[in-house]
Amino acid sequence: MFDHLVHFVEEPEKAIAFLKEKGIAAVEGGVHENRGTYNAVSYFDLSYIELLSTYDKELVRQTQHPKHSFLETVAEEQFTEGFSRIAIRTTDIEGAAKHFKNKGLTIYGPESFSRKRPDGSLVEWQLLYIGDPAGGMELPFIIQWQEEDAERKKELIERKVIQPHPSKAVLSHVTFAVRDLEKKIGQWAEWLKLEAGEVFIDEVLQAKCQSLELQGGRLVFGSPIGEGIVADVLRQRGERPFQVALSSPIKSESFSLFGGIYQIEKI
Repeated sequence: MFDHLVHFVEEPEKAIAFLKEKGIAAVEGGVHENRGTYNAVSYFDLSYIELLSTYDKELVRQTQHPKHSFLETVAEEQFTEGFSRIAIRTTDIEGAAKHFKNKGLTIYGPESFSRKRPDGSLVEWQLLYIGDPAGGMELPFIIQWQEEDAERKKELIERKVIQPHPSKAVLSHVTFAVRDLEKKIGQWAEWLKLEAGEVFIDEVLQAKCQSLELQGGRLVFGSPIGEGIVADVLRQRGERPFQVALSSPIKSESFSLFGGIYQIEKI
């Protein structure tokens, strides 16, 4: 299942305020102690956007991170604001490790992590990172939370971390800019065991697109057919996620926020 999208921002507090103006609720998350980072989060059921930042960039640089970790990615990109990576949730992280290893991919982990909430309590999880021998766009990382989904959702609602969005928005999909649509869709569909949709043309993005069906948030890949947003992303920052799409019965709006594009589509 889709778990979350990492959006690196310099000031999560400003992102919370900006999203609120757009009818999207976001709240303070907590601190990743001894790792130099902290976050805010915006939940859509159990799928969420993580607004990740640093309280100590030098600590992030000096800490030895697992290969292909999202913090390694953020540091290598010189803490440039924008969407970075996605995480996929599992209930069998050891089984996932065996699956990717059998596919010929390099794995790092699983490793255990925790974050201190504002009230001092701990959130705990395990992460698995996957390396593509051919290089290119980083694969999603795999997460297994200590709590089961139903228990975690209940607790997040009680803590008002999951709360209603004034726009009634739900997460629809994340869009990635890729150079070779057919190759990337084929690889990710096989590695992640996902079903691919039909190819379509997005005139706004000036891209040929195709989706992978993932519960909690589809993955849409786009390759440029002309000059436009996707071509610009590839030229400026390479293959990566660049847009998150939300569905709302109330409004339709597109806006940029700290290097990422948010598309609210009225349904």
